[in-house]
Amino acid sequence: MYASDLTERQAAAWASYQRMRARLNGVLGRELARATGLSEADFEVLVAINERPGEPVRALALRCGLEWEKSRLSHHLRRMEQRGLVVREACSEDSRGSVIRLTPLGRKLACEAKHHYELAVRQYVMDSLTPEQIDALGAISETLLQHLEAPHQP
Repeated sequence: MYASDLTERQAAAWASYQRMRARLNGVLGRELARATGLSEADFEVLVAINERPGEPVRALALRCGLEWEKSRLSHHLRRMEQRGLVVREACSEDSRGSVIRLTPLGRKLACEAKHHYELAVRQYVMDSLTPEQIDALGAISETLLQHLEAPHQP
């Protein structure tokens, strides 16, 4: 047996966070699939591309923005392309790269999915919190994001 590196309070808070995160991801994923037929991964890709309307998105930029591995994105884009949600085209600036565009169906589903996702976030998260808790959630998230994005020594 080993001594925990977390205090009881820290361990309890972390365990609660992990349970909440897993349940919330499951609920939001099921709501999204029920309403639109899209997976969470489909949703992430469609929204990331749709945020740049009219512009193709380089596959490399999409991969970095999503923080996905190259093979994961490539396989997922292939499946989305087969379903008529996106098209991949050669990148005119880099013959080794590609750009991704939404099809009209992909753009329609991106908008519908974002609407349903936001409704679910409101129902399962925001409506359960006080304004002060929402502010605290935002502040905690920003603090952790800044820490995670800062360069760290190995």
